Amino acid sequence: MTVGIVGGGQLGRMLALAGYPLGLDFLFLDPASGTPASQVAPMLQGAFTDAALLRELAVRSEVLTFDWENISVEALRALSRETRIAPPLAALAVSQDRLAEKRLFAKLGIPTTRHAAVDSPASLARALRDVGLPGVLKTRRLGYDGKGQAVVRSAEDAAAAFEALRASPLIYEEFVPFDFEVSIIGVRNRQGEVAVYPLNHNLHREGVLRLTRAPWQAPTLERRAATYLRRMLEHFRYQGVLNIEFFVRGGRLLANETAPRVHNSGHWTIEGAATSQFENHLRGILGLPLGATTPRGHAAMLNLVGTMPAREGVLALPEGHWHDYGKSPRPGRKLGHVTLLAPTAAARDAAAKRLLRRIDPEAARGMTG
Repeated sequence: MTVGIVGGGQLGRMLALAGYPLGLDFLFLDPASGTPASQVAPMLQGAFTDAALLRELAVRSEVLTFDWENISVEALRALSRETRIAPPLAALAVSQDRLAEKRLFAKLGIPTTRHAAVDSPASLARALRDVGLPGVLKTRRLGYDGKGQAVVRSAEDAAAAFEALRASPLIYEEFVPFDFEVSIIGVRNRQGEVAVYPLNHNLHREGVLRLTRAPWQAPTLERRAATYLRRMLEHFRYQGVLNIEFFVRGGRLLANETAPRVHNSGHWTIEGAATSQFENHLRGILGLPLGATTPRGHAAMLNLVGTMPAREGVLALPEGHWHDYGKSPRPGRKLGHVTLLAPTAAARDAAAKRLLRRIDPEAARGMTG
């Protein structure tokens, strides 16, 4: 059985590596050559909107999935007669538009930030009045890892940000001075079975995830987050893995964004859970029984960004696991990750802080809890 994947990055690579023990084959489509996924599976090279290549991918696959959100929903919808596509395209469409995403959160009773659509200087002025300062002006589409947004602290900031971003539809959101950030990942299969992973505590720097710790021991927050996640899974009659990221402020969850795919904050599950998010995504889209999401101790996942440190220092750790995506170095680029496992949360946090001081000292200074 062949799984077709639109996108050939590290997420696709890890999906393939998780799927081979299940007896699956993989075929990727990506416009770039030498992608992480191309090192482990065959790939069709071409644009994500190339109708002929998309059709070839569909015809050669029993099911299609994707490893990131910024792909054409319309192009995929045209393939729905050729093969089955999962997760649902409705979920993909919502994740591509921050305004639609916020409206869905509100519809499902999931708390989120105050916000307003912006498409003109007049609507920007109304947004500043109704939402207030400070805030964040963002493109509604094609934003990730902190791209396509600007913090606004004054009317002058707002005007400058609008001029810089006005080529795209925009959304203005309140600035949340959060205490910390968390995410929750769950999976649903075609039969309606649902499994949810423990809560993740996330640390970002410059808009890029640097550290995830799980399970994060906050039972009340975890129950609430899992409830909200299940609402979204059922709303879409979802198949596969879904993630929601939250701000936490004064013990309250505020949904920030969702991702209809395997997620960076779930990489720890490869070594740190009974079944990884990657294997469970495949199980979910293929209608197989879901694997247990039980943690195996306490995990920390550290992204390797921009440059790769010497691997010997990580491999010398008793429970240090090294993942190199095979990408060329570039500032701000995710090149790999490290997962550390420990028997207690305290031991995990101490080990993570020691390693973070070596590979990302600035992020280490922001590590709390």
